[in-house]
Amino acid sequence: MGGNHTQTEFILLGITDNPYAQTPLFVLFLLIYIVTLVGNFGIIILVRVSPSLHTPMYFFLTHFAFTDICYSTVISPRMLADLLSEDKTISFTGCMMQFLTFAFFAAIERHLLAMMAYDRHVAICQPLLYVTIISSRVCWQLVASSYLFAFLSAIIYTWCTFGGSFCGPNRIDHFFCDVDTVLKLVCSDTHSSEMVIFALFTVNAVFASLIILLSYMSIIRTVLRMCSAQSRARAFHTCASHLMAVSMYFGTGFFMYLQPPSSHRSLDKVASIFYAVLIPMLNPFIYSLRNREVMGSLVKCRRSFFSHWQH
Repeated sequence: MGGNHTQTEFILLGITDNPYAQTPLFVLFLLIYIVTLVGNFGIIILVRVSPSLHTPMYFFLTHFAFTDICYSTVISPRMLADLLSEDKTISFTGCMMQFLTFAFFAAIERHLLAMMAYDRHVAICQPLLYVTIISSRVCWQLVASSYLFAFLSAIIYTWCTFGGSFCGPNRIDHFFCDVDTVLKLVCSDTHSSEMVIFALFTVNAVFASLIILLSYMSIIRTVLRMCSAQSRARAFHTCASHLMAVSMYFGTGFFMYLQPPSSHRSLDKVASIFYAVLIPMLNPFIYSLRNREVMGSLVKCRRSFFSHWQH
């Protein structure tokens, strides 16, 4: 996929070059990664074993948790290894594949957030038609289409990022192969590639944001028409966790990628840690601690587990 390049490997400079900070950071990020895996696998298992959670909303949530596991795994193990190793080289192909898979799973997450907003819109605004509109077949079609579009987008992102000539420096000032840091090493003109990446991300992000915005505008109108204050509170409560996830994901995503790579600053590395490492860890807590159905199923599973061992 790469263009005419002479570089066979890159050097990832990592989060910090301070040797005294690397071990504490390794312990911190290892704990974050373990919590990410346990939390997201826990969500997937809980939905699978709890009949009350066999609904479209939690079907999308299991794919969301799976995506968090995957795109965190693309970044964290390599980052952890580099914190303890003096050899921080990564092959050209390895760098390209890391970027491709990260872009793929990040795009899926964006699409899933839009689908979950649409699911909440139908559940609250058209409850009598919910089973018909969000059927099992529709759920699978939506998820399959998100994987397909995400793959096509990731291919284009990767071609634009790695399709130039790499004949100069090979030091990437980041802890993974991201678009802006890689494009800085391209010897040929990158203006057209930057514009394609910027336009494609903008179209995808704006399209997903528009679905979310329109869904919640419709939800708010419907909720405000409800006579019962309890019904309004319950409707808003079901959307709270999703709104928190949307705010975190799109907030950092817009900051990171809705600016030309040439204008990126050192603060982007901090934003990348939040975007690629912390958000996948926080999502399971957002969707479980603020969700009565998930917490109720968790309590039931715990009781069932302990009663099984007591007998």
